[in-house]
Amino acid sequence: MYNLLKGKKGIIFGALNEQSIAWKTAQACYHEGAELVLTNAPIALRMGEINKLSAECGNAPVIPADVVNMDDLKKLFEESMKHFGGGIDFILHSIGMSLNVRKGKAYTEIDYNFNQKTLDISAMSLHRVLRTAWDLDALNEGASVVALTYIAAQRVFPDYNEMADAKALLESVTRSFGYYYGMKKKVRINTVSQSPTKTTAGSGVKGFDGFMAYAEKMSPLGNASAEDCANYCTLLFSDYAKMVTMQNLFHDGGFSFTGVTQQVIEQMGK
Repeated sequence: MYNLLKGKKGIIFGALNEQSIAWKTAQACYHEGAELVLTNAPIALRMGEINKLSAECGNAPVIPADVVNMDDLKKLFEESMKHFGGGIDFILHSIGMSLNVRKGKAYTEIDYNFNQKTLDISAMSLHRVLRTAWDLDALNEGASVVALTYIAAQRVFPDYNEMADAKALLESVTRSFGYYYGMKKKVRINTVSQSPTKTTAGSGVKGFDGFMAYAEKMSPLGNASAEDCANYCTLLFSDYAKMVTMQNLFHDGGFSFTGVTQQVIEQMGK
């Protein structure tokens, strides 16, 4: 422990169970001295084990909030500021959902009503969160916001389906709102593009295990684990990253900039 976040206060969106990157990020932030509020959609709170995480993080309050409901978000921020006795220093946005993927619809056959919900929950929810914080002046000067994304926003991964579009929109919101919030209060907003990670959401993507094995062979450092991602997010929340904003930061063991590895060449030759 280095006390990177000593005295800082943050909200973690999206912790479901011990596999969640959000779960591990909450643990890492708490170990680095932060005070936390945990939140997720009401149905996710019923399905998950978040009370266990709360107990591990100093009995952090668990406040339900539907990220597409502005009233819920307003209540979340107001209750969080009341609990903290002031403003918020960091936020993790770890939220994603695709009805088309759940229903097994191919990208060329997506249901557009489902697609609208996917974009709203997985991408525009970040705008809603930031807009609510903006309106309430909830974020402290120099606060840090991190949203989790994936390289399918830039490259084609067929089975990632419409979530690729959602992640591209998420990254665009990060840049655009990052400009305005940076000008207003030096707030930093970034995305972290993580390796394929065996979370509840990630495991639901068709062919996930095969692709995870491929990514391992294509990454000079191997796939980044959920724990590694949590530590990286913690660093971004700290003052050591106070001049980093509007960036999409690849945290993938080198996968994003590797054309081919010897391991893959040898595998293809078998």
